[in-house]
Amino acid sequence: MNRRLFLAGSAATLLAADGDPIDAILGRIGTPSFPGRDFDITRYGADPEGRKDSTDAIRNAIAACAAAGGGRVVVPAGAFLTGAIHLESNVNLYVGKDATLRFSRDPLQYLPVVFTRWEGTECMNYSPFIYAFGKTNIAITGPGTLDGQADCEHWWPWKGKISCGWKKGDPSQDNARNALMAAGDRNVPVKDRVFGTGSYLRPNFIQPYRCQNVLIDGLRIVNSPMWEINPVLCRNVTVRNVSIDSHGPNNDGCDPESCTDMVIENCTFSTGDDCIAIKSGRNQDGRRVNVPCSNLIVRDCTMKDGHGGVSIGSEASGGVRNVFVENCRMSSPHLDRALRIKTNSYRGGAIENIRFRKVTVGQVAQAVIDIDFFYEEGEGGPFRPIVNNVEVADVTCGKSKYGVYLRGYKDAPIRGLTMSNCTFDNAEKGNLLEHVESVAMKNVQINGVPVHV
Repeated sequence: MNRRLFLAGSAATLLAADGDPIDAILGRIGTPSFPGRDFDITRYGADPEGRKDSTDAIRNAIAACAAAGGGRVVVPAGAFLTGAIHLESNVNLYVGKDATLRFSRDPLQYLPVVFTRWEGTECMNYSPFIYAFGKTNIAITGPGTLDGQADCEHWWPWKGKISCGWKKGDPSQDNARNALMAAGDRNVPVKDRVFGTGSYLRPNFIQPYRCQNVLIDGLRIVNSPMWEINPVLCRNVTVRNVSIDSHGPNNDGCDPESCTDMVIENCTFSTGDDCIAIKSGRNQDGRRVNVPCSNLIVRDCTMKDGHGGVSIGSEASGGVRNVFVENCRMSSPHLDRALRIKTNSYRGGAIENIRFRKVTVGQVAQAVIDIDFFYEEGEGGPFRPIVNNVEVADVTCGKSKYGVYLRGYKDAPIRGLTMSNCTFDNAEKGNLLEHVESVAMKNVQINGVPVHV
C-alpha cells in the first residue's frame, strides 16, 4: 500500500494514501466541557453602564468559578470596562448577547508583567488583555464583543508609524524591540528580559500560553493593540465562528505559535496585517524553545483585508509542519496574498507539508501563492530556510499581480511544490520563479494559458 509520511513534533505518523491526515488531527481535538454553573459578573459588582472599572469584579467571578470546580463566568448585556483578565482552569468566559467588554486604554491596567511571547521572543511584558498560563480546559465564547479600544491615539502610535498618530519625538517600540531581539539572540534568561512600563511593546489581545484544551467561539473582536488571537505552546485548540475586524499596525487575526493540533473554522477576518499567521518563534529564541507549529487545520473561513489570507512565518525558526487549508474564500483589493510563506536566512526553520486546496480567491493585490526567502533580512545569514512539500489544488483567482511568486536561494531552493486544477485569471505579470526545484503543475492555467514546469 502506498503511504505518505507526515511529521508531528518529534513523532511520525504513517497515513494511508487514501486516508486524509485531517481526520487524524480532528480525531485528537475535542472542545472542553464545563459544569453547568453560571457566575454573573454583575453579582460581583461589575457595572454594565461602563461608568466604573469592572476589573476586580470580573477577577472575583473567575476566582469563585474556579474554586467551585468550574463553569461559566457570564458577561450579560451591557458595556463593561476592564483591565487584564486572567483565566483559570475549567472556566468559560461567556460574553452574552448585546454584551461588550471594553478594555482599558491605561497601560497600568496590564501590570504586573507576565511571561509572554512578543513577536516570537519570550519576555516579561504587559499582560495580554485576556491571558492564561499553564491552564487546562478554558474557553472564551458567546455572541458578544471584545473591544480593545485601540486607535491612532491609543496603543497604535507605539508602533512609530506617522500614518497612525505617531510624530517625531513621540515614544515608540523601536528601542525596546531591538533590545528584546538582542536579548533573545544572546540567550539572556527570560526572567531578565523585563519590559512593560516605558518599553512601548503593545500587548496582544488573547494569549493562552502553555495551555491545553482551549476553545474560542462566536465572538466579535475589534480594535486590538496588536495580534488578536495568539495561542502559544498550546495543544488541542479550537477557534471557530469568530469575526475579527481590526485594522491597526500588526493587527494579525489569529497567530498560532508552536501549537499542536488546532482547528480554525468558520471565521471571518478583516485585518491590518495577516488574517492568519502560523509561527514558531524568532531566530535564536525560536531555536532555543524549538517547538514547531504542527497539525493545523484552517477551513471554511473568509479572508477580506490583510497582508496574507494564510501566512506562515516570518517567525518560524522552530519549524512549521502539517498545515491544511481548505474551503476558504479570500478577496479584497486590500488583501495582498492568498497563501504566503515568508522567511529568511536568519529565521531558518523547516516549513513542510502544507496543503492549500479548494480556495476561491476573488482578487489579491500581489500574488495568489507567494513563497519568499528574502523577507526582511533576506540572504546572508547562517540558517538556510527549508520549504518542502507544498500542495496547491483546486484554487481559482480572478485578479492578481502574480499568479505564483517564488523566490528561493541558489544554494537553498524551494522544493516540492505541486499544483493541480488551478486557474488564475488576470494575473498582470504572470508567474515569477527563482531558484525553485521539483515543481509539478497539472491542469494549471494562468491567463488562459496552460502552464507546464
